[in-house]
Amino acid sequence: MRHPPRLAVSLTAAALVLASAAVVPLVTASGAEPSCSVTYSAVKEWDGGFQGSVTLTNNGSALTRWSLGFDFADGQKVTQGWNAAWSQSGTAVTASNESWNGSLATGASVTAGFLASRSATNTPPTKITLNGIPCGTTGGPGPSPTPSTPGTGAPVLRASGNKLVDAAGATRRLLGVNRSGGEFMCVQGRGFFDGPVDDASVAAIADWHATAVRIPLNEECWLGLANIDPAYAGAKYIAAVQDLVHRVESHGMTPIVELHWSYGQYTGNSSGCSDLHASCQKPMPDAQYAPAFWTSVATAFKSDAAVAFDLFNEPYPDRATSTTDQAWACWRDGGSCPGIGYEVAGMQDLVDAVRGAGARNLILAGGIAYANDLSQWTARAPTDPAGNLAAAYHGYNFNSCAGEACWDATLAPVATKVPMVAGEIGENTCAHSFVDRAMKWFDDRGISYLGWTWNTWDCSSGPSLITGYDGTPTAYGAGLRDHLRSLT
Repeated sequence: MRHPPRLAVSLTAAALVLASAAVVPLVTASGAEPSCSVTYSAVKEWDGGFQGSVTLTNNGSALTRWSLGFDFADGQKVTQGWNAAWSQSGTAVTASNESWNGSLATGASVTAGFLASRSATNTPPTKITLNGIPCGTTGGPGPSPTPSTPGTGAPVLRASGNKLVDAAGATRRLLGVNRSGGEFMCVQGRGFFDGPVDDASVAAIADWHATAVRIPLNEECWLGLANIDPAYAGAKYIAAVQDLVHRVESHGMTPIVELHWSYGQYTGNSSGCSDLHASCQKPMPDAQYAPAFWTSVATAFKSDAAVAFDLFNEPYPDRATSTTDQAWACWRDGGSCPGIGYEVAGMQDLVDAVRGAGARNLILAGGIAYANDLSQWTARAPTDPAGNLAAAYHGYNFNSCAGEACWDATLAPVATKVPMVAGEIGENTCAHSFVDRAMKWFDDRGISYLGWTWNTWDCSSGPSLITGYDGTPTAYGAGLRDHLRSLT
C-alpha cells in the first residue's frame, strides 16, 4: 500500500601520497576480518593523467552483484574504464560489475582499471564502499546484527505443495493484519513505529484471533545509511524490529518482515516521489542496497525459522516498461530495466541473498502491478534452492484485479501450485463489503490474507482497521475482526 503520511567510514591507508606504481591497501587496521578488502593503485602516471586499478577481494558471503564507490580529493576525472561500468558525479566515482563478472564467491577477487585526468597532486581515496557499505564490515555488506533468539509460541511454517504446513504437517494459514510504521517513521526522523508496539498493543491484535502480523521495513534505516537520523538507524532500528518480532511470536503469531521502502531514484510513470532515498515506494528494489539488506535481515533471523520474509512490498515495473513481458523479466532478473534509471535487483537476486546467508525461512514474492497481477508468476518464479517460496498478492477495491472473475482467471491457477498469501487486502470505503467478498473467495481456496492496516489513520485516505491501539475497530476493521473470530 502507498502511504499517507551513503554511508562512508574512513579506512586507514598505508600512505596518503601516491607515487607511480604505489599500492594503497584500504582495509581496517584492527578488529575482525573485514568482509572485503580493496587495493587501489596508480599503475602509471604522466603529465595530466594516470592509469588506475582497483582490486576487490570478497571476504564475506558470495555476491551476485558488486558496486565500489569512492571519492577523489584533487579533481581527478575518470575518462575511460574496463572490467566495470565506470561513472563519476562530481568527486564521487562508482565502478559496478559488468553482466559477466557480477558473481564473486567468498575469497574471490576482481580487478577493474581506468584512465583518468589529474593535476599536479594525485591523492588516493581513503574511503571505499562495497554496495554502499564500507569495506571492513564483518559478515558481508550491511550490518551484522545479533541473531534473533527464536520466540516462543509461533509455529515454524514451510511451503508444501500449495499449502503452508507446520512442523507436524498440519495445514496453516497466515491470517491477520499489517503493522505499518517501520517503513516511514525512521526515514522521516520521527521514531521507529507509528504508535505503540508494546505488549498490550500486540495482545490486542492477537485478540482479533490473528495468526500473523506483517511488519514493513525501510532499507536505509536497517542498513544505517548516512541520511537516516542515527537515533533511528542501524543497530538501534534492528533492535526495535527484533523486539516487535519477538512480541508477535510470544502471542503465537507469525511475523512477516518485508522490504517496503527502498533506495533508487525513479521519476517515471506513477512515481511516488523524486527522492533518491527510501522515502516512498519504488517500482523495484535496487541492486545497490537491497541484496545487502536481505543478507543482513536473513542473518538476523535465520536462527528463528518462525519469521517469514516478504521480499518487496509492491513491485510495479509494468508502469515503466513498454510491455508486460519486459515487466516480468525485470521482476525476476533485475539488471538494467527499461524506464527505470537505477540498477534493479530482481526477485532471484533477493532469494539468492536470503539463501546465501544460510536462512531457510519461508519467502513471499509479490507480483507486478503493485502485487495485484500474478498472471505470469508461476512461469517467472525465481528458483529457490530451499523450496520454501509462496506467491504474494495485494488486493484493494480500487485495483484492476478486484473481483471474482479476475481472481478465477489469474489467482486460482497460481494457488493450485504454490501457497498464496494476500499480504494486503483493504478498501477505502471505510466499510467491508469488498473484503467480505475477498475473504470468502480466499477461504474457499485455503489462501492466507492480512488486512491493511493496524494504524489509527483516516480509513478513506489509507485503509485503517482501528481507531485505538486497544483494538477498537473502524467499521471496515470490524468486518475483518468479526470474520477472523468466526473462523475459530
